[in-house]
Formats: sequence, structure tokens, C-alpha cells
Amino acid sequence: MPKNTSSTLQDQFANKAQAWSARFSEPVSDLVKRYTASVTFDKRMANFDIQGSLAHADMLASIGIISNDDLAEIERGMAQILEEINAGQFNWSIDLEDVHLNIEKRLVELIGDAGKRLHTGRSRNDQVATDIRLWLRNEIDITIGLLHQLRNKLAGLALEHAATILPGFTHLQVAQPVTFGHHLLAYAEMFGRDAERLADCRKRVNRLPLGAAALAGTSYPIDRERVARTLGFDEVCRNSLDAVSDRDFAIEFCAAAALVMTHISRLSEELVLWMSPRIGFIDLADRFCTGSSIMPQKKNPDVPELARGKTGRVNGHLIALLTLMKGQPLAYNKDNQEDKEGLFDSADTIRDTLTIFVDMVGGIKVKAEAMRAAALQGFATATDLADYLVKKGVPFRDAHETVAHAVRECEQRGCDLADLPLADLQKFHALIEDDIYGVLTLEGSVAARNHIGGTAPARVKEEAERVLAQTGA
Repeated sequence: MPKNTSSTLQDQFANKAQAWSARFSEPVSDLVKRYTASVTFDKRMANFDIQGSLAHADMLASIGIISNDDLAEIERGMAQILEEINAGQFNWSIDLEDVHLNIEKRLVELIGDAGKRLHTGRSRNDQVATDIRLWLRNEIDITIGLLHQLRNKLAGLALEHAATILPGFTHLQVAQPVTFGHHLLAYAEMFGRDAERLADCRKRVNRLPLGAAALAGTSYPIDRERVARTLGFDEVCRNSLDAVSDRDFAIEFCAAAALVMTHISRLSEELVLWMSPRIGFIDLADRFCTGSSIMPQKKNPDVPELARGKTGRVNGHLIALLTLMKGQPLAYNKDNQEDKEGLFDSADTIRDTLTIFVDMVGGIKVKAEAMRAAALQGFATATDLADYLVKKGVPFRDAHETVAHAVRECEQRGCDLADLPLADLQKFHALIEDDIYGVLTLEGSVAARNHIGGTAPARVKEEAERVLAQTGA
């Protein structure tokens, strides 16, 4: 009787094809299978799982754990599996939980016992940690490339509008005149820092956890450095407990992604404002906008609005991942299965957003006259008048007060500082001479700021060309 029962259970679990089923007396319920399975989303790592397995098999053969014939069979089987996956012909099964067991089962079907030997000296714990790092490394490289493209588009537009006057704002009040090119290059700086952060994050992503096995390493004489070289990792993770449980690299990426989207959101906010008819500084190409179902005149900037909204979901993934990790003891816990969907979505969101913005920024139509007209409002050259007096020897605080009185006079008259006759300006300070009108013009104001980081057209051109050179133009 016990023998028959055992045989029945073996058959039952063989049908379920669980890698660990022999330990249990009953199968996992269908609800639990759905609840715990990850194959629906982690199958996107299939190509990287195969890469890691091939490198592992190569190492096992090099130290004599598996034969060269086994290695050849594994390589043949994996090539067929990869072909099936790429052709959309692979049969993914929720019964097999994840991408790893699905691929392993198919490999055994194709090549028999050689496929069963592949998992020697490793665990799904270090296997999945390796897959995520391989996948994320590739995503980082793609994202950095897109950031370079976006910076290139911003710099190209900045070069074209190095002398186009735009009101600079603080508190959304007209502050001082700048150039549109200078304003665009501020975003080129932000996205440049994003690329630097991701490149730095990549260094910590690019460490190999494979060989840590479940948590303690393995008793087989494995060559982790060989696997690292094969897969292009810079080094190996130095502690087996940390190797399988660490998700710092994923958190760091999500933090960098949140900053990318924060910068996208700031740019989006300005694009939305600038496109409003009340401001009218720019127009976006029709392909990035939609109309209204009831108001036929509408042209809505949906892309920047939605990008602004998507920032919230990326920020949320960062907080979710931090919260996921905060209470976990060493080493691996099933909680870590929850690391992937938010990480995947963050990478997808910044990739799609940057791809669209590269195209959208390149097609911005600039309305220079509207920008210049807006810069003439709000006494944007008041600081230039104060600086003029300081250069004549007036203490800055006294100059500041003098100009404030002049601005109040202009408000009452409904004119700009440059519209006041010289005699009227001299009532505020005797040191004001007729050369003041060169200072009070918008062009004179921006040209005066001719230093590194300044808004002078010459400096803007110089900086735009520097960014273009960095980004491959």
C-alpha cells in the first residue's frame, strides 16, 4: 500500500513538473499557483536567462562537472529554445512558476539528462539575480543612449535659438531676460546628470551573483571569474548571502529613473504652459497632440501632460521597492518576486517617454516674437539698471532702492524702463547717462552676461556646440 501511494504521488508531481514537488504530500492549489507564479512577467528575461545558463554550462564543462558532449547538447537545446521564444512559439506554463523552470523543462524535453545537469552548482536564487542584472544592464545602456539623443535635440534647438529672447522667471514672475537656447540647455544639463547617474549605477549592476547558489555558495569547484568574463561582468559579488538578497542595484536604478521622469515632468510643465494660447511661445507637432470630442478648436498637448502624470507611477515604484526591502532578513525571500514588475515598468516608462520626447523636441515650433513681447513685460531689465549704477560706484542696496522707485513710476505710467526719457531717469539718479539705453534693451541685457554658464548668445552657442559634440553631432 505505501509503495502504491508513493508511486501515485510521484506520477502526480511528475505531471505537475514542479522542481521541488517530491518534498510535498499534495499539489499546490490553482489559486496559489496563480498568486505565486511570475512567468507572466519575468519571461521577458528569457534571452538573458539563456545567456546566463550557457555561461554557467561553459564553466561547468571547463572544470569537468559536465562533459563536453553535455555542453554541446545544452548549447543545441538552448539555441532551439531561443528560436522558439523569438518566433512566439514557446509554450509558457504557469504550472512551472517562472521563466527559469519553463526553459529548463523544455531543455530536458529536447536533450534529456544533459538538461538536468545544467542546474548543478547554482540555485534559482542566484540565477534570477543574474538574469535581472543582465536585463537591467541592457536597459541602462538603451536609456543612456536615449538621453544622449534627447540632449542632442535640445542642443540643436538651442543653437538655432541662441539669441532668441525669452523671459526668465522666478516664482513664475518675469525676472530677467534670457535666451530660449539658454533655457533649453538647462534641461540638457539635467539629462546629462541623469546619464551620469545611470552610468554610475551600471557599475554596481555589473557584478555577477551567479555562484552564490541558494545562499551559502556551492561545494563544487566553480570558476565564477570565468562566468563573469563570459557575460561581461566587471567583477563578482563578494558575499553569497548578499549576492542573492541584494536589490540595491534595482532601487538605485528606480531612483535614477524617478529623477529622469522628474526632469521630464518639469520640461512637460513648461511645454504645456508655453503652448497655451495665453502664452503662445511654442507649438507642438500635431502628432503629439489630440483634439476634443466636443470643442473643435482644441489642440491638447497630451504627450507632455501624460508624461507629467507617468512620473507619479515611476516615483511609486521606487517607494514600493524600498518598502519591499526594508524588513527582509538575509538571505533570499519570496518577497523579492515583487521586485520585478515595478522595475520593469520603470524601465519601460522612461524608455518610451524618452523615445517620444526625442522626436517631439526636435519638432518644436518656436514663436520668437511672442517670447520677446513677453520679456518686455515685468521690467525684466531692472537688475541691469541696478548693475549699471553699481558700476558707477553706487552701493548695490542704494542702487536697488533707486531702481525700485523707477519701476514704480513706470507702473503708474504704464511703460517700460527703456521708455522713460533720459531726463526722467536722471531724476532717480544723476549718474544715469544716455548710454543707459544700451543697457536697458533685452539684447543688451543678455549680451552682458558673457561668462561660462551665462545667457549671452555667444556663450549659448559655445555650450550648445559642446553638448552636440558630446552627443555625437
